[in-house]
Amino acid sequence: MHGVRANRLEMLGRARFLHRHGMAVLLFDFQAHGESSGAHITFGYLEALDARAAFEFLRRKTPAERIGVIGVSLGGAAAVLAELQPDAMVLEAVYASFSKAVENRLTMRLGTLGRYLEPLLTWQMRPRLGFDPEVLQPVEHIARLHAPVLFLAGDADRHAPLNETQLLYERAHEPKELWVIAGAQHVDFHRFAPEAYERRIVDFLRLHLKTLTE
Repeated sequence: MHGVRANRLEMLGRARFLHRHGMAVLLFDFQAHGESSGAHITFGYLEALDARAAFEFLRRKTPAERIGVIGVSLGGAAAVLAELQPDAMVLEAVYASFSKAVENRLTMRLGTLGRYLEPLLTWQMRPRLGFDPEVLQPVEHIARLHAPVLFLAGDADRHAPLNETQLLYERAHEPKELWVIAGAQHVDFHRFAPEAYERRIVDFLRLHLKTLTE
């Protein structure tokens, strides 16, 4: 599940190496991204419906198979907000709350002034997009996930800082893992550290997606 203002092509590198290791992969575009219709990006609100639709499609199509989910930034937030129950989940650079994500971005550009402008910006979402941004709280949904989770965070990420990933990790159920990638900002972790990324993801998915007969 790709990040904001990207599309399924962002995930092709991941799809290729997972396929090399014997895993089938579903790629899709969130609404208002890529080739999918949609008037507005909603930062996880409508995207959570897309995440659920994709997941339920796989459950219907392959009822005997185990399913893993990889969600990057927006994609990870959508998967958590949808409260999916896969057999394994990888969450990369996911924000803990939308209001904090907005504050982080404003502060990066405007300094401490951004902290005071955040309420003005998020307030506009209800009249413009039709929903309360307070519902965009992955940190409030993560404990409802009952699946093994691997959290990925860059220790130089200012968009989704490490402390937010640590908060999500603390609230998640076991089994869970946290991988902090040294020097990584809010970037594609697969491209940033391809060999380590592939090794870590494959080991995690193989552990939790193996069938009972293996």
